[in-house]
Amino acid sequence: MTANNKNELKAAIKWSGDGLVPAIVQDAQSKEVLMLAYMNEESLERSIASGSTWFWSRSRGELWNKGATSGHTQRIVSMSYDCDGDTLLVRVEQQGPACHTGRYSCFYNAIELESGAEEQAREEEEGSSDRFGILGKLETIIAQRHAERPAGAYTTYLFDKGVDKILKKVGEESAEVIIAAKNQDNDELRSEASDLLFHLMVLLRDRGLPLDDIMSELKGRHGKPTTNKMR
Repeated sequence: MTANNKNELKAAIKWSGDGLVPAIVQDAQSKEVLMLAYMNEESLERSIASGSTWFWSRSRGELWNKGATSGHTQRIVSMSYDCDGDTLLVRVEQQGPACHTGRYSCFYNAIELESGAEEQAREEEEGSSDRFGILGKLETIIAQRHAERPAGAYTTYLFDKGVDKILKKVGEESAEVIIAAKNQDNDELRSEASDLLFHLMVLLRDRGLPLDDIMSELKGRHGKPTTNKMR
């Protein structure tokens, strides 16, 4: 960032009387909101220069680099500010839990809606036109397992064993899909295809590849002639 750009950015941000601006941190893959922290001019400059998040601790009165001691680092994928210039959005690749409690996200305390409102919201969600909304939910759950590693969870087992184990499962489930299709058993095919999608999404999380990138790739291919790979 050039000196002029730095000055332009500082001028665009509406700093508080304490010289701070709130920064919302979001998982670039799952889109889950992970935490809210504050930046001053110096921590913003350090974040931009280093590519990792720096914040200002209001309680300790000092700069802090997220994950410097815990190892739960945040590599910045993108940064932006809102229309009013009074809030930052920082999209990151999160390593481990974002919350000091060991949770994937700091926002884990649910607030119950008033009687009837929650049920109505659930019905609207289930009846929505987003046929693939469950994939987004599954991506969030897998991201949570990747960060928190709860004992006894199958996804934890896969992540702990590493990419070779995950790849082995993807291969096994691919073979099961083929067998189910050859057997012309749609019940079996439905089950095995679901297993394959799950393990593929675990692999994507392990490799740090967002599901959105896959959707973008498919969208980019739409309407284009397919490549004939036959020799």
